Amino acid sequence: MIKPFSTVGIGITFSPNLEANLFEAARLSLFFECKLILIHVGPRTDEKVKTFGTILESFVLKSLDFELVFQEGNPVDVILDVCVHKKIDLLILGALKQESFFKYYVGSIARKITRNANCDILLLINPSVDRVPCQHIVVSGLDDLKTPSTIATAFYIGHQLKTQRITIVEEISDHELVIKTDDDKALKKTNIAKERMRLREASRVMDIVQKIDKDMKSGMLVKSQPIFGQRGYSIGHYAQVARADLLVMHSPSKLSFWDRLFPHDIEHILTELPTDVLILR
Repeated sequence: MIKPFSTVGIGITFSPNLEANLFEAARLSLFFECKLILIHVGPRTDEKVKTFGTILESFVLKSLDFELVFQEGNPVDVILDVCVHKKIDLLILGALKQESFFKYYVGSIARKITRNANCDILLLINPSVDRVPCQHIVVSGLDDLKTPSTIATAFYIGHQLKTQRITIVEEISDHELVIKTDDDKALKKTNIAKERMRLREASRVMDIVQKIDKDMKSGMLVKSQPIFGQRGYSIGHYAQVARADLLVMHSPSKLSFWDRLFPHDIEHILTELPTDVLILR
């Protein structure tokens, strides 16, 4: 498999999570063998350069390659601009675990960047100075043209981070199944139809998994999990209940005005992050 990431970027501010965010970004850059670009919205000063360098000193000793970019302006515009000019493949952002509807409507900086970035986005909700092993990855197995690439990337990440378990969740929308429970006979037919859908989805996903390099799957427990419910909300709820360390999804191909105004598919994830979330373009 071709490496999905070559340059990792992170937007940094002098917040209480500065050290934890930098540690997470530096660790991932080393795991993925990538260059790290630190994006700071504001003027360059010797004191800032020294602070960032001091925090990353232990990683530099492990051969971390990093670059500092200082640029003044609107945070969203600056970060998006740097992502393009520095050819960043993966942008790391700190995020609030839950947003109110008001914040959803107005849009936080992380949300605006997530919607408009031309690269993959990793939203961190609990960054840590000490490494917390990524033991369980949940990845979307939605029936979509992007899904084979999404699953392959999830396995690459799992391989690099030595993840123990990957669960591929196939969300089946309720409107794909006409549920009738008027009597025992109708209920039995509904259950049979559900089971057929589960088997169909599991077979489709396993066909994708079989095509992935064996080395990427080595040492990992792989599970297929079809679930019925509202897309976006269902997989987020599953990831939370299953205590996943990372949820991997791909972005929708196109968002309409109404998709941006009201929660839809991946917007459910952005409204209430169940865990760290990776959104692939």
